[in-house]
Amino acid sequence: MTYRYSRIVGTGSILPPRIVTNQQLVAELGSRGIETSDEWIVERTGIRQRHIADEGVTSSRLATEAGRRALDAARLDPSDIDLIIVATSTPDFVFPSTACLVQKELGAAGGAAFDVQAVCTGFVYAFSVADSMIRSGLAHRALVVGAEVFSRILDWNDRGTCVLFGDGAGAVVLAGSDEPGLLAAKLHADGRHESILRTAGNVCHGEITGHPYLTMDGQAVFKLAVSVLDSVARETLAEAHLPIEAVDWMIPHQANVRILNATARRLHIPLSRVVVTVDSHANTSAASIPLALDQAVRDGRIRAGHNVLMEGVGGGFTWGAVLVRF
Repeated sequence: MTYRYSRIVGTGSILPPRIVTNQQLVAELGSRGIETSDEWIVERTGIRQRHIADEGVTSSRLATEAGRRALDAARLDPSDIDLIIVATSTPDFVFPSTACLVQKELGAAGGAAFDVQAVCTGFVYAFSVADSMIRSGLAHRALVVGAEVFSRILDWNDRGTCVLFGDGAGAVVLAGSDEPGLLAAKLHADGRHESILRTAGNVCHGEITGHPYLTMDGQAVFKLAVSVLDSVARETLAEAHLPIEAVDWMIPHQANVRILNATARRLHIPLSRVVVTVDSHANTSAASIPLALDQAVRDGRIRAGHNVLMEGVGGGFTWGAVLVRF
């Protein structure tokens, strides 16, 4: 059976219980002679704390729990799922995929399972792929997860990057429907900008080659992110034949509050209609959008009939947006 549309029927998320506040991080960095302050972090990023996974807690473990919660919300069993896509830049292994590990833990064997690597845009990419597979008849119900343990690839001696990121996972269940769900989607990439945000390491002959930590040109990322988030939002709304005023909620990738604010101003969307979690979650890469989505669904802000614009931007350089009706 093929469907004209897919719809979100459940959301879920998980954050590691260990919270590291700015004050705690500043004290730890200070003990190693690295100067920063809570005021400096908040002013430049809006971040006040982040969740950090304990040793042994992997992306697949977080993804599995977020997936279980999304399935519970959808009132579905793992056996009802015939597609699992995990967006992550911090997989457990080189292979098999994190999605296959999640499938194993959930007990949902048999359907397709694979990872998507588009860094912070990963969830938007994965969501669009799952929607297309449902519409084509290749799947009927999909679990789409964004999961990261970015704390494992941070240089904790680099104050310009280590203060920015956190760990977590968020998930949605998509099901085939005759009612519109995903109204429009646009995906882009420009590899010419690959050097401004990357982790350029690898494993070769049993040794790490290249640079194993995240590096970023913050100013270049900021300028490009604000520009493409504005353009892809307008492009997606035009595809759906809807005005900006039709957006009930915008959920941008939670990278930096200055990027969120600048994007909202450009689009003339009131900040009261922007879901913001970067202050408490920090940047969780592919997990940031589904984490924010689940929070807004569970606290009652996002309700049936609302149009939600979700947009991401990340290393690659990648960017994209999906417009979803709940």
